[in-house]
Amino acid sequence: MNKKLLSQIVKSVFVIGLVLTLAFSQADAAFAVRSGGRIGGGSFRMPSRTYTSPTRSPGGGYYPRGGIGFPFLLPFFGFGGFGSLFTILIFIAIANFLVSSFRRATQGDEFDSYSNNPTVSVASVQVGLLAEGRSLQTDLDRIAENADTGSAAGRAQVLQEATLSLLRHPEYWAYGSAQTEQARLDSAEAKFNQYALSERSKFSEETLSNYNNQLIDKNPQTYLLSETDGELVTQETEAPGEYIVVTVVVGTQGKLQLPVINSTEDVKRALSQMGTISSEQLLAVEVLWTPQASGDTLTSEDMVAEYPNLKLV
Repeated sequence: MNKKLLSQIVKSVFVIGLVLTLAFSQADAAFAVRSGGRIGGGSFRMPSRTYTSPTRSPGGGYYPRGGIGFPFLLPFFGFGGFGSLFTILIFIAIANFLVSSFRRATQGDEFDSYSNNPTVSVASVQVGLLAEGRSLQTDLDRIAENADTGSAAGRAQVLQEATLSLLRHPEYWAYGSAQTEQARLDSAEAKFNQYALSERSKFSEETLSNYNNQLIDKNPQTYLLSETDGELVTQETEAPGEYIVVTVVVGTQGKLQLPVINSTEDVKRALSQMGTISSEQLLAVEVLWTPQASGDTLTSEDMVAEYPNLKLV
């Protein structure tokens, strides 16, 4: 009886061990193929504050932005020949000066507060494409390898080229989503980083990255021996996955309102709106895509598990 019980325990432990081994091996395999690419840069810097110096009046006093200087009126008090009406007019002028000066000072403080911490939009557009659109990966690789992500004009060009590449492949669009939020400048960077880090965390490794002009390429080259002349040649391994996911995140001055994604027309509108942001308005941008390395896969199961916010279009 004890031997039979021991035999059953051994078999159970063996079966459990086999199941765990298969489960972990599949998880490792799935995690190992999650390569990603990244292009972008920028910063959320506070705009410089300007100061307007007061203007000196002819009578020796100072007054802001024109008007009658208060010291200039004082010599008229006490002089005869002007009558009580003139004295009343002087008091009215002084009262108007004090009221307008107080109003300008109050409005100026409000304006300075707003101009140094304006409203910023942080937005993200995500597109899931069928893997048949592999030329898009080639476009993004080219942009990453050649982009000037250290300048405002270069980052605007990255945004335009990336959105244009996506717009050229509407026949492969399968999923889409868009989100946008408004925040003050001093808190917008945290929101931007939240969007970007959420997508970057889904990569096991960033195999190609060009961020603020720091180019990193970790893609290995496979060398094969040619059968004809015995020379070593490079060759990419082609094992395309089922899907490609591209995410574009921007931080821009002013209000950017993206449409809710329910169709391919909504995807087109959202990408077009992003692509027209000028270099003067664009504060920061990140373009992220997976898979990036050749041979990596992104299956339908991965889409369900990692991208639940994407909608069929």
